[in-house]
Amino acid sequence: MESTEQIWQAYHSHLLSFIRRRVNDAALAEDILQDVFVKIHCRLETLQEADRVQSWLYQIARRTVIDHYRTHKTAEPLPEDLPRELDAGNEAWRELEKCVRPMIELLPESYREAVLLSEIQGLPLKEVADRLALSLPGAKSRVQRGRTKLKEIFLECCQFEFDRRGQPIDWSPRNGSIYKSQCKPR
Repeated sequence: MESTEQIWQAYHSHLLSFIRRRVNDAALAEDILQDVFVKIHCRLETLQEADRVQSWLYQIARRTVIDHYRTHKTAEPLPEDLPRELDAGNEAWRELEKCVRPMIELLPESYREAVLLSEIQGLPLKEVADRLALSLPGAKSRVQRGRTKLKEIFLECCQFEFDRRGQPIDWSPRNGSIYKSQCKPR
């Protein structure tokens, strides 16, 4: 069986890359890596199959990242350049607003109702859950899946160009899209 030092030499850079893909802060990734190796050192004798060390290491790393997010749920300040409201003067937004309702109508009924209640009527998810006779997690899931399906419809229908803040600055219908008739070209 390998020692903690041998495991460090063989795997630390790979584990660090794995962790960095899951957290946005390089210093935080280093801290999590240290936590991972403390856990590895403390639990090394529990590893029963030495040939499975790599999957065991990644399992510890994955769980440590998850634990970090569970225990550090702090509200981060919003970026200064985040717009307070949608740019109502943005022509692309005004054009797209005309398409949202017809696109929502294309969703399967269960998703359509959830998205309409949540996004169009602005109801809190608790009220969406009550109206649709769903649990709160069920309502959250339904709205999220509806949003995902709506995004797929929009991406099938249209080609988008975004600015650096993610605001659409231009769009055009895709040729051959089955949804092309839902949004009229400018």
